[in-house]
Amino acid sequence: MIKGKVWKYKDNINTDIIAPPASLELSTEEAARYTMAPVDPDFASGFKPGDIFVAEHNLGSGSSRENAPLMLRQLGVRTIVAMDYARIFFRNCINVGILTIECPETDKISKDDVLEIDYLGGMIYNRTTGEEYRCNRIPEHVMGIIRCGGLIEYLKQEKLPGRR
Repeated sequence: MIKGKVWKYKDNINTDIIAPPASLELSTEEAARYTMAPVDPDFASGFKPGDIFVAEHNLGSGSSRENAPLMLRQLGVRTIVAMDYARIFFRNCINVGILTIECPETDKISKDDVLEIDYLGGMIYNRTTGEEYRCNRIPEHVMGIIRCGGLIEYLKQEKLPGRR
């Protein structure tokens, strides 16, 4: 189970909003200060590890660069819930160790709500409103990648030849 406070966004949060192009020449650590700045200048300074990033439709469209998920991860984002994602962004998030959950009812979730997510059982519990929402169940192999902190670490720890 995952429990955290919500940072909520609407439709079409693209990679240029998450990772503004002017920040791309900076190191990931420096660039993270500008994460979400075009729509929420307080995000980078206010997001706390354990908080949950929630959006509605079409999260992460735009560039296929990993900068956007890397900047989110640098700030402590470990869980994202959205109605649907641009597929490359979805995969890039998993590859850097961010859990991506699909839920068709994120429009019912508000900023500062507290969610409890049963990612294996496929349920989200809104502890602020008392509502419950169905979400996708996360396959065990994907959770293995998330638990390791991303695909590269997963491959190092779990899948290298000669390892037992």
